[in-house]
Amino acid sequence: MSTKHSKAAEKFLQDSKMAAWHNETLWMVRAKRDKMSKEVPEWEELRNKACELKLYSNSHLEELLLEFEKNATANGAIVHWAKDADEYCAIVYEILNEHNVHHFIKSKSMLAEECGLNPFLMERGIDVVESDLGERILQLMHLEPSHIVLPAIHIKREQVGELFEKEMGTEKGNFDPTYLTHAARKNLRHLFLNADEVIKSPGIPNDAPLILKLKAQGTPVISEIEFAGRYTNAKMICITGSNGKTTTTSLIYHIFKSAGMNVGLAGNIGKSLALQVAEDHHDYYIIELSSFQLDNMYNFRANIAVLMNITPDHLDRYDHCMQNYIDAKFRITQNQTPDDAFIFWNDDPIIKRELAKHGLKAHLYPFAAVKEDGAIAYVEDHEVKINEPIAFNMEQEELALTGQHNLYNSLAAGISANLAGITKENIRKALSDFKGVEHRLEKVARVRGIDFINDSKATNVNSCWYALQSMTTKTVLILGGKDKGNDYTEIEDLVREKCSALVYMGLHNEKLHDFFDRFGLPVADVQTGMKDAVEAAYKLAKKGETVLLSPCCASFDLFKSYEDRGEQFKECVRAL
Repeated sequence: MSTKHSKAAEKFLQDSKMAAWHNETLWMVRAKRDKMSKEVPEWEELRNKACELKLYSNSHLEELLLEFEKNATANGAIVHWAKDADEYCAIVYEILNEHNVHHFIKSKSMLAEECGLNPFLMERGIDVVESDLGERILQLMHLEPSHIVLPAIHIKREQVGELFEKEMGTEKGNFDPTYLTHAARKNLRHLFLNADEVIKSPGIPNDAPLILKLKAQGTPVISEIEFAGRYTNAKMICITGSNGKTTTTSLIYHIFKSAGMNVGLAGNIGKSLALQVAEDHHDYYIIELSSFQLDNMYNFRANIAVLMNITPDHLDRYDHCMQNYIDAKFRITQNQTPDDAFIFWNDDPIIKRELAKHGLKAHLYPFAAVKEDGAIAYVEDHEVKINEPIAFNMEQEELALTGQHNLYNSLAAGISANLAGITKENIRKALSDFKGVEHRLEKVARVRGIDFINDSKATNVNSCWYALQSMTTKTVLILGGKDKGNDYTEIEDLVREKCSALVYMGLHNEKLHDFFDRFGLPVADVQTGMKDAVEAAYKLAKKGETVLLSPCCASFDLFKSYEDRGEQFKECVRAL
């Protein structure tokens, strides 16, 4: 066992004033912890459980690590084993060197500190910058952490102020923590701004200050899809739309996989496209693309592009300008050639209006619910028909997915598989045995005669419209969340016709009250989370009715994601 820490502690304690201050600071942290513990009734229970888990993990470490390796590998990760610090550092260096990395920005890791990773890399010409504030302070001071959670707890803010004055040119004598934090952030931002190229997460808006600065100075800002597309010659089947893209993407993947094709699933669902391109070789990739991902794609080419529909969504990200959102969706067709295919819903008024504006070069494959001019796929006499490129038909009742919206999903998927040369038999089989998508009109349970349906993926008004349209009983609708510039007039008639009560679930329900309260329906306002929303809906619903979670909104006010929202809904329903 290393004695470095004990020797450093002994030296630190020789300064009695610093030692007393450090002790006082630790007791302040502990006091905060104790105060918080009083606010959590099950504190001791949780603490004991954590202790049990720690003891179990320590005594079963080898088998747990092997289990982790197995699961991580199955999910596409590469696991490296290192026998000691030297081997650990060598592995990290090899990975960085393989990718020609010269500047490495890393987050806090006590393992990296204990193994001496930073000096190891810097000796070999790789500049390492800590992005955690505490670690960054210590890095600039050439000191080691003193605490696993609070690495710079032994450093006074006056010392930080003097350090930042020297390293970053901050105001002399300004030790304000907020001021110093902003200074550190600005300094790190400068490092990011020196990047040769930036791969941006789709969750970061294009008008974020850092992104605007990068673009202003000419630094390329691209999506992960754009980056990955440079390194593969696989055929790309890309799906977008305001609604239906996840189900359609999953269905296309299911058809290809069932037919024995060498295919990967990527984009908004599945594994990272970049990871798959790096580690595997697929002949086809089925990729769900949001408008945010499309925003930062420039040279990427979709061999088959599918546009399900366009309705108002994410307008808060597009300056509340519908045309900006439409243009983003149509980026899926950019770079297509006459050898490529563009599949779209023929009855979408926005798509039909926009077709002539975008210089489309791909072959067009429009689909519709019924036979009409221009449509190459439709339903006629209860039979699904696809006329191009190879004639295909199957009975509509054989489709696994029911409902009008799912018909469109099945038609788009069938055309895509047809274009890829998958046999009629394989297409029919896969369209008839597909299991559906989690959080999309997912039947959860029947509790005392009341059906509960999870449609958490309905993050816009149009998705909710489809969900309400499919309801065959009176419905208690749970809606609300982070509004994206929603116009609820689209579901007004269906709410009046189908709903017996409404549950508003969100931190800011004012807009819901303003629009729906005039309908005269019973209303529950919930700002506390899913448990109270489910209980409120359960009380409002009558036997034979349905409780439908179809929020119309993003989840980020109360939940981590729509998946988290849906999982909590299912958990709360099953607990009734």
